[in-house]
Amino acid sequence: MSFEETPESHLSPLSETQQPPARKGSWMRILFYLVLVCGVAFAVWRIHENQQAAKKLAADQAAALMGRPVPVQVTATEEKPMPIYLTALGTVTPYMSVTVKARVSGELQPVKFTEGQQVRQGETIMVIDPRPYKAALDQAKGTLAHDEALLKNAKAEASRYKALYDAGVVSKESMQSYEAAQGQYEGAIEADKAAIEAAQLQLDWCYIKSPINGRIGLRLVDPGNIVTANTTNLVIINQFQPIAVYFTLPENELPQVLHRLAAERRLPVDAYDRGDVQKIGSGVLLTADNQIDTTTGTDKLKAVFDNKDQSLFPNQFVNIHLVLEDRPNALVVPSAAIQTGLQGSYVWVIDTDAKGTATARIQPVKIALAQGQVTIVDSGLTAGQNVVVDGADRLRPGQIVAVSAARQRTGQGSGKQASDKGAPPAGGPFAASKPASDQGNGKPKTREQQ
Repeated sequence: MSFEETPESHLSPLSETQQPPARKGSWMRILFYLVLVCGVAFAVWRIHENQQAAKKLAADQAAALMGRPVPVQVTATEEKPMPIYLTALGTVTPYMSVTVKARVSGELQPVKFTEGQQVRQGETIMVIDPRPYKAALDQAKGTLAHDEALLKNAKAEASRYKALYDAGVVSKESMQSYEAAQGQYEGAIEADKAAIEAAQLQLDWCYIKSPINGRIGLRLVDPGNIVTANTTNLVIINQFQPIAVYFTLPENELPQVLHRLAAERRLPVDAYDRGDVQKIGSGVLLTADNQIDTTTGTDKLKAVFDNKDQSLFPNQFVNIHLVLEDRPNALVVPSAAIQTGLQGSYVWVIDTDAKGTATARIQPVKIALAQGQVTIVDSGLTAGQNVVVDGADRLRPGQIVAVSAARQRTGQGSGKQASDKGAPPAGGPFAASKPASDQGNGKPKTREQQ
């Protein structure tokens, strides 16, 4: 009997035996998915719980920090005179510089100076062998004496022939010939005198004298060498008192400088060292160049310094402070107190309540000029208010603070160390803090902030 002919009763038991394993596999898959979903849900719940706990902990810590005083350093705003000036890099240049050359040729004899010494105008510093020029002078004087004797004889001859001509003894031509001879000898004497002056001048040039007052440099030629007239450089003399400083300013700053120079005729100029800290000397602006350099867009200016202590030296680089004006009652704060945010410039101001608790708040300010370590404020503050100069990064509005006086800082643009950056007013909550004098005694750099 074939498979097709098999009765249905014979097949049904086999089918019934195969169906239960399929149902069992489906239930196992459903159970696995349920367990997986429960595990993911539990993980998500744990993560959420951990995040909520972390937020709560951060909030508790922030609340604790808000109640804990933050140490800050403060200084009081001050009202004092402040100079307003422009800055530039300058080069010290001798007011006059002379390269001494020989005007006659000859052997250089031992010099009469010490390298680096101060010399006065007209002081002999070198000598070229004068003997050949002395001999030439003596020869010119001898020629003059010879011609003077001839002239004396010619004058006598001319006088005799004039008397004979008046008596009618000799002709007029003879008298005129002796008068002409007299004139020739007179001309020769004038030439001899000029030759003597030239020889004397050559002899004087053998004694080389300083043309200016100044400091003599290093000797360029040693004694015993043969020097050539108007060719050999012997020594350089630079004038130190006074001394000049050349510096440049941008063309957009030139009009205000020229206007102030025309109105006041004397603009103060201060020279500071390379670090713009130590003041070297004070002088005045002399003039500006008559044209602007097209390659740099700047103009060259010249300032003159007395340089009595000779602290300025030729070719020295200095920082120039060109003072334009003085503000007698400028409200200044340390530049470290100025903060910048989305709302603009601001400072942290310390307020004290009746219980003596010091809190910080944000105070917007309008800045007029930023000058190195000090800033001039136009509005937003009053004299005597305490502003934070250190520790502002940990502050929040309403934050309780523990106040101390600011440490000493070196004033930018001055040669002296500034005192503590101010202190709260006497009798206030910070009366125990050490009061401080003006901060930034020097003249820091100027930059207007709009």
